[in-house]
Amino acid sequence: MIEAFHMVSLVSILLVVIFVHTSQALIENAVGRFPFLMPNVHPYRSELYLCTPIRVDYSNNYFIVGFEPNATMNTAHHMLLYGCGEPGTVNHVWNCGEMAARGEDDTHEVASPCAQGSHSQIIYAWARDAPKLELPEGVGFKVGKDSPIQYLVLQVHYMHKFQDGITDDSGIFLHYTKQLLNKQAGVLLLGTAGMIPPYSVEHMETTCTIDEPKVIHPFAFRVHTHSLGKVVSGFRIRDGKWTLLGKRDPMKPQMFYPVNTTEPIMFGDTLAARCTMHSNRKRLTFIGATNEDEMCNFYLMYYVENGDPLSRKYCFGSGPPKYYWRNDESLQNIPDEEASQLDD
Repeated sequence: MIEAFHMVSLVSILLVVIFVHTSQALIENAVGRFPFLMPNVHPYRSELYLCTPIRVDYSNNYFIVGFEPNATMNTAHHMLLYGCGEPGTVNHVWNCGEMAARGEDDTHEVASPCAQGSHSQIIYAWARDAPKLELPEGVGFKVGKDSPIQYLVLQVHYMHKFQDGITDDSGIFLHYTKQLLNKQAGVLLLGTAGMIPPYSVEHMETTCTIDEPKVIHPFAFRVHTHSLGKVVSGFRIRDGKWTLLGKRDPMKPQMFYPVNTTEPIMFGDTLAARCTMHSNRKRLTFIGATNEDEMCNFYLMYYVENGDPLSRKYCFGSGPPKYYWRNDESLQNIPDEEASQLDD
């Protein structure tokens, strides 16, 4: 009886230990949902960019594995989620418009989303009622303890002034886990400066070469223009061959779509993007922050296995009339028709 009692006790202890370890593993692997929302702001004028930050728990590593937007295009023109070493200011809300000048806003401090000189990258972007995004299995954006991303900053572009007394809590529900993931996600943003002549069809184009000894695995892309964009396309160029990564009408929901090919992008490959713009305006249109201006953006989302994402986060060119693919002597076999026309 004594031996039987000890055996039962030992089994009970083992079951408790197994249960505790299993429960801890389940907690570590669980996916949480964090509401990152504007703190009931009041856009007092049109074309206002507002930012708000959160400090990531620096004692743990977290991996963001999904993005659930809480916004409509009737309220927010677009939203960007930045990963920062330090935020642009210590305030809980500030004016972070690219074209804003310090001292012109009596309501909010004017500053960039991330502090100058600190780490800065775009993690996620949303516009035009795009749905939520779940990353592939085992892929996540690393933030917190061992990451250069110590703060997350939400930027919302309010195109229209709100009526008195009306506030907004647009934002993103972040899906995250503490489980260690060996596929770290990253985003490379290709874009241009430049201008679009009146009554014209213009190509805004850029290229950049991967100059880091890393292999990146693309899995999603997103396009963004304002009202003049008709087609945005992105390519990988290797040994003179252009491979389409993605192409979309920017007037459709500006979500992240699966890439056309998940073939790895390697050291020495060149990435290229083109925005085809149609202008019926009587005036020049420049790249800028307001809806009266334009933007040309191609976002490439990727992951790196057992390593860090690219150090390079942005790839911007001078755009027209200073730069065109056709004038770039390093480019051959330009797929002019494929880059500018949507598939039927």
